[in-house]
Amino acid sequence: MPPVLTAIPSPPLEWRAFALGPLTIHTYALIIVAGIVVSVLWTNQRMTRRGGEPWVIIDIAMPAVLLGLVGARLWHVFTHPADYFYPGANFWNVFAIWEGGNAIIGALIGGAIGAWLVCRVRGIRFLSFADAAAPTILLAQAIGRLGNWFNHELFGWPTNLPWGLEILPTNPAYPSGLPAGTLFHPTFLYELLWNLVGVGVLLLLERMLRWRGGRMLAGYLIWYGLGRMAIESIRVDYSEVIFGMRSNVFGALLMVLVGVAVYIVAARRERETPLERTIYVSNEPFVPEDTDAKTAGSTVPDAAAADSVDTQDSTGSESPGAENREASPDASDDAGGNPESQTTSVR
Repeated sequence: MPPVLTAIPSPPLEWRAFALGPLTIHTYALIIVAGIVVSVLWTNQRMTRRGGEPWVIIDIAMPAVLLGLVGARLWHVFTHPADYFYPGANFWNVFAIWEGGNAIIGALIGGAIGAWLVCRVRGIRFLSFADAAAPTILLAQAIGRLGNWFNHELFGWPTNLPWGLEILPTNPAYPSGLPAGTLFHPTFLYELLWNLVGVGVLLLLERMLRWRGGRMLAGYLIWYGLGRMAIESIRVDYSEVIFGMRSNVFGALLMVLVGVAVYIVAARRERETPLERTIYVSNEPFVPEDTDAKTAGSTVPDAAAADSVDTQDSTGSESPGAENREASPDASDDAGGNPESQTTSVR
């Protein structure tokens, strides 16, 4: 019988970085990059199945990631000013992102700005992109939380629970007055698990309710915001207080409110406008230059047709386009279904 878990050890400090020739590779950075790669690959698949150009996500991801990193660092620095602005402080530590301290709320704001700009240029519906990216971002965030474990950061109140996290008393965030050997809530692990469950919940709702037009984005903001509010409330590290709340709790609350607003608007728009056929503003799927448009039109998934239900009018005749919808492949993607019936690119 395996031994009962009595504590979660933190990795040895020397695991935080390793030398590769003249370069110093930080484990935290590698984990963040891994999360980004997973998100990009999965988002590409989801966008392509909705009639998007293969790998158009690369155009969106590059500025989104760069602005996301800037936003993440700025949010962290300005919500933890005492860590960076004090007599004798090294100003360049503000830019030392490899040491940890990158706020996901700031990353989302910066990344959304970068993605929106590219979507405008490429004629892509931003909300369609956001719907495709929502579960992949949540998975990337789950992966990224492992970086906090390697950096010995993001832990909560002292606890006697068998999964308490071991933290060295020399850690700058170690609360003064506590004896060595005190265990702490592994809030990085709580958020990792919350995010993984959220991925499953979003995909299930997408499958069951045919969420489009911003609803997946809304679900992501609400789910992540609620979990983040609870987790941030038990962290022990210092944070600025805004309206009586820790800055990150306040930011998570804003995420929930924005998510509710996005959902309401998306539901209203869905009643007033037809379902989207593709991710593009033109409502036309991507067609390679060497492909006959007529042939391509019959092979690219039609999201509107896939989401429609064959009905008959009161006279018993089929509704217009029913015969076409019957032959259309299912546009739902990662939430399930028969992958052999889905077309991801034009041949």
